[in-house]
Amino acid sequence: MHPTAPLTPHPAFLDTNVPATRITPGFYLRHRPHGFAVHLCASSQNLCAVRQLARADLLAQGIEADAVDSTQLVLSELVGNSVRAYGDCVPLVVEVYVMSHGVAVNVHDPDPSTLPRRRATPLDSAEAEAGRGLGLVDLLAPGWRVRRSSIGKQVRCRVPAEPGWG
Repeated sequence: MHPTAPLTPHPAFLDTNVPATRITPGFYLRHRPHGFAVHLCASSQNLCAVRQLARADLLAQGIEADAVDSTQLVLSELVGNSVRAYGDCVPLVVEVYVMSHGVAVNVHDPDPSTLPRRRATPLDSAEAEAGRGLGLVDLLAPGWRVRRSSIGKQVRCRVPAEPGWG
C-alpha cells in the first residue's frame, strides 16, 4: 500500500488575516498528481473555495480559461445537485485533476440509491423551469456517468481540454 498525503484544511482557512465569517469547518484538501481531492461539508463558502482552488490549479497546469470556466460550471452543477437532493452540509468528496484528454471532475455523495437522471426536455424549452443543470453538464462534459462507490455514489465527468504539460 502506498502512503497518501494527509488531509489538511485548505490554506485559505488557516490564514489568520481571513475574516472569521469566511472560516468554514469541513474543507480538507488532499493534493494528487495533476489535481486535488477535497473532502467537504457542502456550503456556499466551501463551494466558492473549491471553485477558486480548481481555477488556480487548472490555470497553473496550462488549461485554457474556457475549459477552466466549463470545469467550474460542471463542478457547481454537480455539487448543487447533491445539496438539492440531501440538503446543506451534506458530506461530499470532490476530485478535480488533469488527464491526457481533459479535466476529470468527480463528485461523491453518501447516498447510493438516488441517482441523477438525464431529462428529455430540451434546455431552451419553456417547460424546463428546473433540471437544466445536468443538461449543461451533458453539453460541457459529454458522457458523464454515475457509479456506486464505497462511500455512496460518484458522478464522473470529463471536460475536454488540452493539458499544458501534454
